[in-house]
This record gives sequence, C-alpha cells and structure tokens, in this order.
Amino acid sequence: MQLYNTLSAEERAIMIDDAGKQRLTLSFYAYAKIQDPQKFRNDLFLAWNALDALGRIYVANEGINAQMSVPAENFEAFRETLEAYDFMKGIRLNVAVEQDDHSFLKLTIKVRHKIVADGLNDDTFDVTNIGVHLKAKEFNEILDDPNTIVVDFRNHYESEVGHFKGAITPDVETFRESLPIINEQLKDHKDDKNLVMYCTGGIRCEKASAYFKHQGFKNVYQLEGGIINYAKQLKEEGLESKFIGKNFVFDNRLGERITDDIISQCHQCGKPCDNHTNCENDGCHLLFIQCDDCKAAMENCCSTECLEIIHMPLVDQVRLRTGKQVGNKVFRKGKSENLKFKHSGELPETALATAQKPADIRQKIKIKKVLLGKAEHYYVKAQVAQFTIENHELNVGDKILISGPTTGEQEMVLEKFIVNGAETTTAKIGDKVTFEVPFRVRLSDKLYKIVN
Repeated sequence: MQLYNTLSAEERAIMIDDAGKQRLTLSFYAYAKIQDPQKFRNDLFLAWNALDALGRIYVANEGINAQMSVPAENFEAFRETLEAYDFMKGIRLNVAVEQDDHSFLKLTIKVRHKIVADGLNDDTFDVTNIGVHLKAKEFNEILDDPNTIVVDFRNHYESEVGHFKGAITPDVETFRESLPIINEQLKDHKDDKNLVMYCTGGIRCEKASAYFKHQGFKNVYQLEGGIINYAKQLKEEGLESKFIGKNFVFDNRLGERITDDIISQCHQCGKPCDNHTNCENDGCHLLFIQCDDCKAAMENCCSTECLEIIHMPLVDQVRLRTGKQVGNKVFRKGKSENLKFKHSGELPETALATAQKPADIRQKIKIKKVLLGKAEHYYVKAQVAQFTIENHELNVGDKILISGPTTGEQEMVLEKFIVNGAETTTAKIGDKVTFEVPFRVRLSDKLYKIVN
C-alpha cells in the first residue's frame, strides 16, 4: 500500500497544470474521540490519494484538523469519504474565497498529540462546554455592542495584514501564548463584558472558548467557521465587512483578500503591502511582507546576508545551515531586526492603500513547464548531455529548463540535437536525445519544456 507521497511538489505542480482541471481549496476540523489515530490516518491517505486530494492534515486522539486542495469534480466523492465516519457527517467545509490550483502540492497527514498546539491540559476542564457560535450577521451586530471585547486568537504575522476593527491583537507567535495573556488582560471583565473571539477557520476558538468559560467568563462567543466562513457569508448575504484587509492562510497562497484595504507595509522599504514571502535562503525561510520592487531587488530574500548565501555553491549553503531548525518552523518566524517596518501588538485600522488587483499568490511556481525526462550522461570534454524522454515530445526550437539541486535552474533554446545517434528535429517518448550545454549536467538533473 502507498501511504506516502511519491512525487515532489514541483512534479505535482506540473501534473496539475497538465490536467487543466479546477481545484478547490478548503478546510475543516472536528473534535472527536479517535481510538487509533494511526489507522485513521492510513485509511484517510488511501481514500484521499485515490481522489488526487492534497493538503496538510493533523489527526490525534482528540480529532482532525485539515487544510486541503481537492479537484472540483471529486468534491462530492471527497465529502463521502468524510461522512463514512459518524463524527464527520454533515461537517462544515470552509471553501476558500480565492482559489489557486497550487495551494497545496502534497498530501501530508501526520499523527500528533493534539490537532492544535494549545498547551492546555484537557482533563482539567470541560472542553465541550464551548462559547456561543455566531454567524456573520450576528457577529457584526455584537461587535456594535459597547459591552463587547473582541479578541484575535491568531499570531502577529496573521493579524498584521488583516483583522476585525477594534480587536485586541496579541503580539504572539503561537496560539498557546495568547491564552494566559488574554486571561490576565481581561480578568476584571469576566461578568460585565461579552468576550467575542475569532480565528482563521474556527478551530482555535473552539478550544479557547471552553477554556475561558472554565476561567469564569460568563458571556463567551465565537465566530462560526472563522474568517473564512465569515467572508463567504458576506458575499452571499451582502453584509458589511467589519474585517479589514487580508486573511492569512497556511498554504502556498499565504493569504486571501477580504477587503481591498492594505493596512500593512513592506517590511523592507515601508511601502503599503500585504503580500507575504518566505526568504529564499533555505537556512532562513523567514516569513515576512515584501513588495514587488523589494522582491525583485532582493530575490525573495529578507536580508543582504541571505541574498549573498543563495548565490553560494550549494555545498557551502548546506554547511552553513547544518544543525539549524528550518522548514517546519517557517510559520513560527516573522520577526527579525532586519525587518525595519514590522508591526505587531496594537495595529492600525486605517488603510494605507487600496489593492488594485488580486496579488500573484503563486510564489513557488515561477515558470510553467512540463517534465520531459531525466539526465543519462554528461560528456565533460565535449560539453554534451544526454537525456531520456519519458513524457511528451521535444522539438528543435523548444525552450527548455534543466533543473537539479547542484545545477540550479538553467534555461536555453534548443537549436539542434541528436536522437538515438542521428540528427533530427523531433524526439519522442523513449528516445535518447543528445545536445550541447554551456554548463555541467548531473545525473540527478531533470529536463523540462517551458510552455507559454
């Protein structure tokens, strides 16, 4: 049985482009008692892999938390895989406001101790005694009540680009940090105020509302389905948005626009901007806001130090980051002395600029290309490379990309080549094609055709 990914993110992106079919980005969660999380995980992988579903999913004894990308044509079949379990019958699926076929490029299902790292001992309070769920219209109405205190239970890099007007936005990097801070800050208002909370999709508030009721807060409310569901209801019902800016999301899009207001700045130059970037340096991956001008000048890097590092030979880059925690900490970062215009804590509610058009949310997939084949030989003295064609056709005049961990990404236009020992103009599947290259090719390299 295949219980893990066999394709890289890059290969999956090419397959998605070749398929040319619409995908839906969605999220959902459910608290339930799962006796065997590992078996549950494996069963889900087999069912979802067969439907070409992708995403990042956490399962635990306490339930499931999922953010996913599903082919639109398989949506109902996907729902059926959920409703095979009693605790997910009729589950709410939060479908994204903005769609991108590349929002997720792998199917990753992990067994965790908890589906959200909240730092709480669930045995010390009733986790089912949650706050009152509010739909968008009800949420808007309670925000207008002068006895309401609204709290954002997301992290600093999320609230910086968008939040509800009047919300308390804790300057934290993790959900677990915000719970004691808010409890202390609002300890004198347990009886006389409405404690209203929100997060991205609702899961953090599900646990937080029970925690604060346990702490003695009398009037606890939460936004049903979070900001994602709120935005959907705004469109369906024609409601006023009390949320301003962009909703940060944990996939390759890194955000979906709720209003046209830009309330944050490029962390490098201060220009109004709310597009996040992960630093290109694999030893850094700092999450920060970067405008298009700085993105071009800094090549997606957060600092001149990282800019210098990405131009080093790969072996030197690996040596520099050996022993450091990177990758899985990508969303835990977002603060650095290099980010001169970073804001957190008390945040502005006045727009600095208006978004003129949807942002380019495909940050990882820079070139549309199709995989042709892999390297077989490189003849050093002649500077000639040989590739086996495994997919599609290759023609003289095609623009190609040769990519590998050491070679990098090298583009060129084929003016001539030899196929199976004879010069011709077309190479087909199964052919061995040979041509001159002005750089060294490794056996780990892959050959792509760039398409318009």
